[in-house]
Amino acid sequence: MKHGLLIRNSYWHSASMDEMEALLAHAAKRMGIAFSACGNGDIPIDLSMPPQLPCDADFVLFWDKDIRLARYLESGGYPLFNCADAIENCDDKTRTHLCLKDLPSPRTILAPLTFPGNGYPDISFLLRAEEALSYPMVIKEGNGSFGEQVYLAKNRAEALDLLTRLSGRPMLMQKYVRESHGQDKRLYMVNGRCVAAMRRVNDTDFRANIAIGGHALPYTPTREEELLAARALDMLRLTFAGVDILDSPQGPLLCEVNSNAHFTALHRLTGADIAAHILEGILEKR
Repeated sequence: MKHGLLIRNSYWHSASMDEMEALLAHAAKRMGIAFSACGNGDIPIDLSMPPQLPCDADFVLFWDKDIRLARYLESGGYPLFNCADAIENCDDKTRTHLCLKDLPSPRTILAPLTFPGNGYPDISFLLRAEEALSYPMVIKEGNGSFGEQVYLAKNRAEALDLLTRLSGRPMLMQKYVRESHGQDKRLYMVNGRCVAAMRRVNDTDFRANIAIGGHALPYTPTREEELLAARALDMLRLTFAGVDILDSPQGPLLCEVNSNAHFTALHRLTGADIAAHILEGILEKR
């Protein structure tokens, strides 16, 4: 019997995460997989010793962003899904777009690094970005979830205020896609296949996320959208992920890739057994 271990964050709790853990546990039981869970704080990172999990596991479902723990476990030979590189490249949107720069996406310019509290005394980079992107301009912090840390600057004053307040953090500036105002498509991908999808719509915000007021409808992706999402998974070395896609006159554009995407809302909306698809996808690689 295969044994899978779910690692989640010990210090952040949500009903959605609890529900996902239950769905994964039920799917594992149906599939004859032993399943257990622990928090990242339950595994000491003692660099003088090899890593030791609290149980014997054939694979680790790493549902956290503790990259140091992920790399520590991989150094001991434990197979993580998703792997540390993939999680790290998805956790920082600036890294995501660097990895996927050859895929169609809104025009993206990375903000230069400055130091916290120092701001940007020289704004020549912003003037160049204005010429390329115009206003309104989307500004995103590298790290963020559920649509938070994503902003829309309507003019130079708003852009400069945002960039100054967020200085010291990785950021990107992106062309606003008017056709996708308040809407996107979320494709849940496993091993290059779309196992469920939804169209998200927000009537009160330019961001489509359900956590900030959006609602969802079942959606069947086009072949072009599914291929774009599959290419993103392959390039980022992801086994499973949520891929967000925008509509544009040029065709589908890649918006974001989430290696730890919650799937409870999508499960309730579509009835898809996403937990089982994820476990099956992992077993395909074992």
